[in-house]
Amino acid sequence: VCKYVAVELKSAFEETGKTKEVIDTKYGFLDGKGSAVKYTQSDIRLIEVTENICKRLLDYNLHKERSGRGMSETFETLHNLVHKGVKVVMDIPYELWNET
Repeated sequence: VCKYVAVELKSAFEETGKTKEVIDTKYGFLDGKGSAVKYTQSDIRLIEVTENICKRLLDYNLHKERSGRGMSETFETLHNLVHKGVKVVMDIPYELWNET
């Protein structure tokens, strides 16, 4: 999991690092003056990347039989059985099968 978190963080930082956007902070505490901060070096960028990392990790369905992205053959078969009306009993509810 750590490897995939690192891969997705690197990818997200590469995607967000291409902008020349500047954030104007006009909320100086004492003198009312603010300063401009490059988005690529801002705290906001870090916060946005880390907030979205879980969404990016949901693309990965890691199972013992298959690594990388996509659903495993086992879960694909189980989903197909449920859609055909077969009652499949597992330790976790059906609604949580695809959740992390």
